[in-house]
Amino acid sequence: MLDAAAKHKSLDLTWRSAPPDSYGLIVIKLFSLLKWCVCVCFHSSSLSVGTKTGYRLFSVTAVDKLDCIHEGVECPDVYIVERLFSSSLVVVVSLSMPRRMNVYHFKKGTEICNYSYSNNILSVRLNRQRLVVCLEESIYIHNIKDMKLLKTLLNTPTNPSGLCALSVNHTNSYLAYPGSATIGEITVYDANSLSTVTLIQAHDSPLAALTFNSSGSKLASASEKGTVIRVFSVPEGQRLFEFRRGMKRYVSISSLSFSADAQFLCASSNTETVHIFKLEQHSPSREEESPTWSAYVGKMFTAASTYLPAQVSDMMHQDRAFATVRLNMFGLKNICALATIQKLPRLLVASSDGYLYIYNVDPQDGGECVLVQKHSEEQVEQKEEENPEDVPPQPASQSYAATVALPSTPPSSTTLMGYSEDGGAQKGEVIPEHEFAEGPVCLDDENEFPPVGNQSN
Repeated sequence: MLDAAAKHKSLDLTWRSAPPDSYGLIVIKLFSLLKWCVCVCFHSSSLSVGTKTGYRLFSVTAVDKLDCIHEGVECPDVYIVERLFSSSLVVVVSLSMPRRMNVYHFKKGTEICNYSYSNNILSVRLNRQRLVVCLEESIYIHNIKDMKLLKTLLNTPTNPSGLCALSVNHTNSYLAYPGSATIGEITVYDANSLSTVTLIQAHDSPLAALTFNSSGSKLASASEKGTVIRVFSVPEGQRLFEFRRGMKRYVSISSLSFSADAQFLCASSNTETVHIFKLEQHSPSREEESPTWSAYVGKMFTAASTYLPAQVSDMMHQDRAFATVRLNMFGLKNICALATIQKLPRLLVASSDGYLYIYNVDPQDGGECVLVQKHSEEQVEQKEEENPEDVPPQPASQSYAATVALPSTPPSSTTLMGYSEDGGAQKGEVIPEHEFAEGPVCLDDENEFPPVGNQSN
């Protein structure tokens, strides 16, 4: 698999966040060939790590506690591991088979199904309605209830990093991906109705990061330059906020993440600084009520901006960071997320050196965030060696059909010759290796897959 190794020599990091009433989940994903892929889900208190030997699921009930609850060894060199919120559904992709997606029910120790695609899988996104698989020049949308392929978006603009974002709110199941390989155009697609919603001209240079807020009503983006972060309304595509990360140098933005209430947005890059921005509209009446020197200067700048070039005027209206974190590293890519742990707002940073950092955030005054805990997988492994009796035995691997499938008539063949956009055979575009169960995938257990209500900001 030399092509897979070549494609993933550089670090690829993405993240997403889940709605407050789906148990306040925050999900982070970190990919590295040699280190780990981290998916951190909070309130359900789970953290998923892809490693050279498989993947591991951890429990994080407090800032100072990290316990291993499951270890999957079905396949080595895992570089994508996505969990459906707090459920037992886990999607895994490994470097040994980068074109194949395996879907597991980890509590039962069974494989639900697997699909193979025409090229390497670069990213996977899922919510309670849809499972999205992104390749370099195509996107596949599955119905998560039975894993049926609903739509194939062929000949999408070249997307070597697999950049895409899927709203975790399944009612507003929007999918965002690059609409161009040369400029920062965003295509917003409705994964429920399977139709394009809008095109957003977000940046002049190609996109580097995308994310939705928990309700799917806002979309944040950054370009490869990494100097400006913009927030748009969905589905209208109207620009709501513009934040300046920096001016002195271009950086590689590796993650964007909204807080659960969409009041804050954090951004991390390959620099030593993580920025937190506050999404608030500045009231004109408040400025008139405070005739200070800074307010006067601000009005002068606003008036002058109408006579300046557009680029200079935009720069003068951009907000700066509300809070920051200074990492003790430089040049390592990392990802960040905002979460509430033990009833306090926290910033989490997962770094490519294999560490998870937890910081306190002051939601009132912002400023410099304080480090409260630092975790590493090596520390957890040492604790397991000291207390081996605490590690639960793993169930033997069984076929999904033999354990949880519903009675039905199985398909006549275990190999489909390809899919068209409506689900029929077409030119062998995709050759899935699908272990067909004797019925639809059983994902209706309300205890494992609790419903998500409508969200509002």
